[in-house]
Amino acid sequence: MAEPTGTKAFSPFEWMLAGRYLRARRRETFISIIAGFSFVGIMLGVATLIIVMAVMNGFRYELIGKILGVNGHMIVQPIDTPFTDFADVASRIAMVKGVKAAIPFVEGQVLASGASTSNGALVRGIRAEDLPSVPGVASNIRQGTLKDFDTAGGVAIGTRLATALGLSIGDKITLVSPRGAVTPMGVTPRVKAYPVTAIFEIGMSEYDSTFVFMPFAEAQLYFNQDDKASAVEVYLDDPEMAGTLTPMIETAAGRPVLITDWRQRNMTFFSALEVERNMMFMILTLIVLVAALNIISGMTMLVKDKGHDIAILRTMGATRGAILRVFFLTGAAIGTFGTLFGVILGTVVCWNVESIRQFVSWLTRTEIFSPELYFLSRLPARMEPAEVTSIVIMAIVLSYLATIYPAWRAARLDPVEALRYE
Repeated sequence: MAEPTGTKAFSPFEWMLAGRYLRARRRETFISIIAGFSFVGIMLGVATLIIVMAVMNGFRYELIGKILGVNGHMIVQPIDTPFTDFADVASRIAMVKGVKAAIPFVEGQVLASGASTSNGALVRGIRAEDLPSVPGVASNIRQGTLKDFDTAGGVAIGTRLATALGLSIGDKITLVSPRGAVTPMGVTPRVKAYPVTAIFEIGMSEYDSTFVFMPFAEAQLYFNQDDKASAVEVYLDDPEMAGTLTPMIETAAGRPVLITDWRQRNMTFFSALEVERNMMFMILTLIVLVAALNIISGMTMLVKDKGHDIAILRTMGATRGAILRVFFLTGAAIGTFGTLFGVILGTVVCWNVESIRQFVSWLTRTEIFSPELYFLSRLPARMEPAEVTSIVIMAIVLSYLATIYPAWRAARLDPVEALRYE
């Protein structure tokens, strides 16, 4: 007997029949519950993947922004002789195509003291005209001003350092350096007090509690650098071009220098973030996989329950392909709509993740995202379109693959065999 021609592939009749099988009747409530669990599982799995990956992307993006907003993309240090020609070197490097700014600085560690307590700090001397090129500081002044920074005779400190030392604008911060004046009795520590003229907040707790910015000439005097600089930091138009521009910057320096870029200085940190990100993606993918496996059990039970219907459809001329497509559409609808609602849920949470964190912290009376532990003062989330697309494709493919076997079993049933399931 010839196989009946049946209906056209994915015809309105097949869509209608698949839609009816998704709507449970009274005696099919249990099957509907399993399908509902599959739908919720896929939705939550996709949403969780999107949220976690967005938070990790945001965490990496914010950290890179904070780190590079203060430290520059490349550091140029002298190798042989003292760095007395720093101004000429900086001007030559600034002329290299792709370089945004080249800033000489003097740096040293000190003990910073307030009215009643002390903290370790890192003093960086910088010229007033170079401050606008340091986005992490210039665009994040919370109190005071950087106007007349070179001539005001004061320093700029981070908010957390100001809070720890109990300082505000106009108060004096005492800096103690172990590398002071050389006397017949040896090297004596240098102690000097400076008024606080500006307080900045970079948003990274480690920097806000450590950095002290001082006028360049004053820093040279304080650290006995005479007419020398510690190094030149270079800001690029594109941080990813650091490796490409290194030979050109080395040539432009015109003297033996050691160049380190931001990836080399933070290699361990960012490598750990990347490994953690990849592992989280693999682990959370298992949630979607488990939800997809629930589709298999739900669809298998649906095929057994619809054995009588399959027999009637086959008797009326439905082909094996039509039966396969009907049940494939039924299971695929669960995966497709589960993925769609998962994307919507994940997007909504990502848009409001900081508000949600604050609410949960208020509700539980605990610190959910400690700035001292995670470096940042707020929980970031950054959705990458390519990553969201890959998550959607992965979830849909897994759910479609899970639907194939039950649909194939339904298509293999002949009318006589199908009646046994009734």
